[in-house]
Amino acid sequence: MTKKDDEKFMMEAIKICEKGIQQGQTPFGAVIVDPTGKIIAQGHNEVWKRTDITAHGEIVAIRKANKKLGSIKLKGCTIYSTTEPCPMCFSAIHWAGIKRIVYGASISDAKRIGFNELQISNKKMKLMGKSKIKITGGVLRDKCVEQLKRWKRLKRSGTY
Repeated sequence: MTKKDDEKFMMEAIKICEKGIQQGQTPFGAVIVDPTGKIIAQGHNEVWKRTDITAHGEIVAIRKANKKLGSIKLKGCTIYSTTEPCPMCFSAIHWAGIKRIVYGASISDAKRIGFNELQISNKKMKLMGKSKIKITGGVLRDKCVEQLKRWKRLKRSGTY
């Protein structure tokens, strides 16, 4: 994938993130793209909607992709996430066999906004777990951080 492709698919993740915010969910969106460049699944955070702490945007997208493909393996796929995946999501991505993670905002960015993030970067998890996942961070970071800030403003204004 090229930088232009990464930005195109990250914009799709941002759109699904915005949809989640509009539905009263936290600002995290993800898109899974197959090796041919086709979006096969997308998801936004649905933790509060489902009363399921594991319903992060990446997990929702992985579940949809698994169902669509009829397989637990997503070999060769890339996941685009508006924020660096948390340790739970990184593990699911690894176990699904996803080839590459592309994210916008970092775990540190989310922590600064007030999210209760574990300060373990994807690069550190990759190293510790000897994972072969390729990681590209900071794609459209400013736009992704703005989603985090937007959610915080809405929450404080009472419109969330």
